[in-house]
Amino acid sequence: MMAEEDRITMSQKESNRLYVIRQAMDKAITQEQAAALLDITARQVRRIVRSVRKEGDAGICHRSRGKRAHNRIPDRIKDKATALCRDRYREFGPTHASEKLLKVHHMTVSDETLRGWFQQEHIPYRSRKKRPHRQWRTRKAHRGEMVQMDGSHHDWFEGRGPACVLMGYIDDATGRVYARFYEYEGTLPAMDSFKRYIRLYGLPRSVYLDRHTTYKSMARQTVAEELNDIRPMSHFEKSMAELGVEVIHAYSPQAKGRIERLFGTFQDRVVKEMRLAGVTNIGEGNTFLDGYLPEYNRRFAKEAAKRANYHRPIVNKRALDTILSIRTERALRNDFTITHNKKLYQIKSNIRAKKIIVQERTDGSMRVLHNGLRLKFKEIEARPLKEKLPAKRPRLIRAHTQPVTHPWKSPARALIKARMQRQAISQNRTF
Repeated sequence: MMAEEDRITMSQKESNRLYVIRQAMDKAITQEQAAALLDITARQVRRIVRSVRKEGDAGICHRSRGKRAHNRIPDRIKDKATALCRDRYREFGPTHASEKLLKVHHMTVSDETLRGWFQQEHIPYRSRKKRPHRQWRTRKAHRGEMVQMDGSHHDWFEGRGPACVLMGYIDDATGRVYARFYEYEGTLPAMDSFKRYIRLYGLPRSVYLDRHTTYKSMARQTVAEELNDIRPMSHFEKSMAELGVEVIHAYSPQAKGRIERLFGTFQDRVVKEMRLAGVTNIGEGNTFLDGYLPEYNRRFAKEAAKRANYHRPIVNKRALDTILSIRTERALRNDFTITHNKKLYQIKSNIRAKKIIVQERTDGSMRVLHNGLRLKFKEIEARPLKEKLPAKRPRLIRAHTQPVTHPWKSPARALIKARMQRQAISQNRTF
């Protein structure tokens, strides 16, 4: 028992410090030299020497060892916090859970304290995966110089609502975010979300996105395009060209890592926030984002390196709906009808044209145009049936017998025929 009571537990750092202090006490080195070796002041060396002389080797250990910290969080707060994180805030990370405990329950607990509690209580949470080393790219210097854009497919409502896509935008210079939910990732959702973005912030100088068929045409060049050195463009690229916005295509997800990391954060934070808010459909989700994104940008957006803003104002807002639309050329038939998306439409306006333009807008409406003029039309819901005529009986062709007076039946032809028959009979007899 005495041996156990006299045993002193100390770290390697304390052991090294004790060795130097003993050297100073034995006059092998001066206290100033000991202070230089331990990287402390000479005054602190004198304090430690006094403690060691008074208490022995135990004087080298810190006075608070084995004692309860005066700022330790009470057990009742720990139990309440861990119960909330295990139930209401399940799968929340330490940082996110710490924010919710402070905002909702007025409990001040640091994220690192929660991380330790999670490990002690075996509470699972999402942790970051190790990422391979990649070349770091500096941010753009000006706001609006480049905006990264993409769509994220995820179970955003955790089975409470339909599957949807989050169309996201992030400014490369500031990290300012805009996002909106849609049913699918396509041309019209991309145009609608871009229209809402530019009405809020203005036209960016360029957009950085992937090589999805919505954003980049995979069609082959026609003969006319090859002769004129024109590459095929998607409807989205054509709209961006009219607006004067440069389209830059990334060759890998890592190239546009800023928007990809944003989606990783939103798939963790936004999903859980919408769970707490009871969001169950796309409309409620967009309403939630209208209130969530300003607070998110206030906390996490950065100041650009340069003060200039490269976002440009929209000159002609009325033409914006026309520019950001799908425009398709269709042939006008002689009966003033056209086909579009497997439907038949009757053109009511009296025009002389072979080709007209069908325009699909982001609000779901459709317009028919010719030389910029809007034409009246209506959908033909049921195509007229063709009248079935009674089947005609096939005409019987009878064999025609030549009359006796026909030249083919003249006496000379009959004699020649009889002679040939006699010759054939005589040849048969010789054999």
